[in-house]
Formats: sequence, C-alpha cells, structure tokens
Amino acid sequence: MVGILSHGHARCAGLKFNEFLKFSHVTESELRSEVSQPAESENVRENLLDLPPDSAETRLRAFLEGIGQPAYRARQILRHLWTAPVSTFEAMTDMPKQLREQLTEAFDLPRLQIAARQTSKDGTEKFLFHLRDGEAIETVAIPEGNRLTLCISSQAGCALKCAFCATGAMGFSRNLDVHEIAGQVREMRLLDPPIAVTNVVFMGMGEPLMNWKAVAPALTILNDARGLGIGARHITVSTVGVLPGIVALGERREQFRLAISIHAPSDELRRDLMPINIKYPLADVIEAARAFERRVTFEYVMLGGVNDQEIHALQLAKLAKDCGAFVNLIPLHPGGARGFRPTPPEEIVKFARELRREGVEVAVRKSRGADIAAACGQLRVERLGARAPRATEYHGDIQVA
Repeated sequence: MVGILSHGHARCAGLKFNEFLKFSHVTESELRSEVSQPAESENVRENLLDLPPDSAETRLRAFLEGIGQPAYRARQILRHLWTAPVSTFEAMTDMPKQLREQLTEAFDLPRLQIAARQTSKDGTEKFLFHLRDGEAIETVAIPEGNRLTLCISSQAGCALKCAFCATGAMGFSRNLDVHEIAGQVREMRLLDPPIAVTNVVFMGMGEPLMNWKAVAPALTILNDARGLGIGARHITVSTVGVLPGIVALGERREQFRLAISIHAPSDELRRDLMPINIKYPLADVIEAARAFERRVTFEYVMLGGVNDQEIHALQLAKLAKDCGAFVNLIPLHPGGARGFRPTPPEEIVKFARELRREGVEVAVRKSRGADIAAACGQLRVERLGARAPRATEYHGDIQVA
C-alpha cells in the first residue's frame, strides 16, 4: 500500500527551509507582499467556488435570467468552475464577450497562488500555496502507477498539538474556506500540463472534522460529476477521532472513506501523544469506528521506543479486531519528529508481523518524497516562522459537525 510519508494524521510531505529558498527564490517579505489584496470593489463579488454545484447552478440561473441570458448558459459556466476549470471568466471563450464582462463584475474566481513547488526523484510533488490573507497551506501530489493521490489541507495550522506533528507545533490560524479546500484539486487541473488527480486524502494540515461546515460542501464538490467528479471511494477523510464529525461523515449517502489517527493503543499513552484523547477516549473512538458502515483504516505512526513494542502491537491488534479496521503503519519522518526518533525498518516489519499473527490486516506505508523532506507543516513553519497562533475566535470558532 502506498501513501504519504509522514505522521499526525499520516500527514503530507514537507520541505526544508534551505531547500525551499534554493528552489523558490522567494523571501518571506516577498511572499507576504505578493499576496493579492482584493480591491474594495472585489469585496462585494460573490465567490462561486464556495458553492456546491447545485447552489452554484441555481445562483447562475437567477443571474442569467436577470440580465436576459438563456438559462442553458448556467451549465456552460458551471463546467468551467471545476470540471474544465479556467482561471478567469475572460478565459471562458465559449461565452459572449459581454456576458464574460458581466460575470467578472458580479462574481469572483479566487486562485490559490503557488509559492513553492518541488519535485522528488520518485515523482512526488510538494506545493506551498499562499492565500489572500497571507496564510499558507501545503498540498502533496503522489503518483503511483495509474493513480495520482492528492493530499490536501483543511485548516491553516492545527489546534490539536499532537506531540510528534510539525503542523501541531504551529498552532491554529484559521479554518479554510470551501474554495480553499476543493481549490487545491482545481489548481492541479489549471497547471500546464495539468495533474490528473484520481484520489484525494484529507491528510494535510489541520483536522478536517473540526472544519465540517467547509469540508462537507468541499466533499460534495470533489465528488459531484458537475464538480471535480472524483469517486467517493477514492476520497478519504482522516481524523484524530472527532466523534460528531465521524457521525456526520457516516450519515452521508456517498461512500467516502474514513481513516482514524490512532498512534497509541492505550488511553494513557495516547493522552501523552494526543491531547484530544482526553475529550474523545479510545473506547468511544473504537465504538464510532464500529458504527461506521464502511471499513475504517487505522493510521499508526511508528515512534521509536514509544509505541513500537510487542505489547503495543498486541493492544493495537485488539482495537483493530474490535471494529474490523485495517492498520496502516507509518514510518516517522525525522524532519518533523520534534524529539522523537523513527522506529528502525526491521522493527516496523516485526511489529507488522505481530499484527498479522493476531489476524489483523496491515500495510507498511512506503516512504515517498524523502529527498525533498516529508513532514507536514515543516515547510510552512520554516517559511513563515513560528508565529503565535490566533485564537480560535478569529475565524468564528473551530467548527465541529
């Protein structure tokens, strides 16, 4: 099984500061100054990319009726938002020029600006996107045969403070908006040549189920045939175990997949590594996994001397068998290890063997992008510095389903 080399939620690859400078030639001051500040007139323009396809089409039909244009144009415009995206309304050359100008005046199509792009010798690509307010997020494209998995972010930073996670070290800045989440896939289609994404995993920066009000419509856009058209079974949401969000995801009619970041097989150890375990203890997380209608994957980062002993394998096997979970063992990347050391490869193999002996299906995640570093959040922390996190009230609050 191939995945992203990392930890936290099996988080995405990172990039070292000096490497970033070498490849991007952008300073922090330039990064901030280049962030496009919307003009006053742009503030009133409606962002169509924050709307699910149904809502966007309804809004477009009403707009077209108001300016005397035929209703069928709505479907044409909708196609250019996601399915065959364009960067501006002016680029919709199958529309009359006057209509393109009217669309530009009424609506906004915000872009995510690429601040850095680095390619590994194994084909893995790491993107640093900066947003309009100066925040930055990371996205990783991982090719494997005829499959291309895109690891996307759902928050700028993270509030969960997992002990081994670089993203947790930066603190929480804000939730991403719908267009900033789904837009990471949209930007792949806008590249020249485009990157054809077949799979999406919410394993980048942030806890997706603590931004459910944006993640829910983003999932619709990702899956809807009038959006990005990615099959639901090719979309995985990873969580530390936010129970209301697991319930909300399970209530969706689409067959989205769920991965749970376990990382420790006992409450005592998990509380030390992941403070969220105080609110959502293992017994409740396992019960939620058991109630989820589809098979769940356990993500388990291997921390040398911490959670990689035989007793831990036996405890993890019991948890997995209780809910029929598949276990994904993740080698720790030292770039974002924060004082932890990776479990040696031969010990990971031994740990996996113990799980199989207990009747648990298990895979060891293949390391990808090692030559460009691979700790999620590392690039953003090193690029923008260890700034004090904003209070959660900055963006309303951390939204749980």
